[in-house]
Amino acid sequence: MTTTTIGDREIHVDAEGFLTDPDEWDADLAEKLAAQIGIEMTVRHWEAIRLVRSDFQSQHESPTVRRVSMLTGIPIKDLFTLFPAKPAKKMAYIAGVPKPRGCV
Repeated sequence: MTTTTIGDREIHVDAEGFLTDPDEWDADLAEKLAAQIGIEMTVRHWEAIRLVRSDFQSQHESPTVRRVSMLTGIPIKDLFTLFPAKPAKKMAYIAGVPKPRGCV
């Protein structure tokens, strides 16, 4: 298992940098992960990230953009604005859950 250091913490990640142990995640780490990919977290970002984490815990897989939109009420186009280019992948990365199936 690969590890990396974010701030002053060592975390377990896969080859693409996604956390392999979601229990290592916390809000401070999420802020640092977001900053690494150029995202400054706002209330709206947190709404999506909290949903991704809770949905992963109940469904045991990372949610799609459509599912995040449906469950949060945030329009898909807004998710693309909040998490440019690849919102599902970026939300999963920041939320500390595996990359969604189908994401390249």
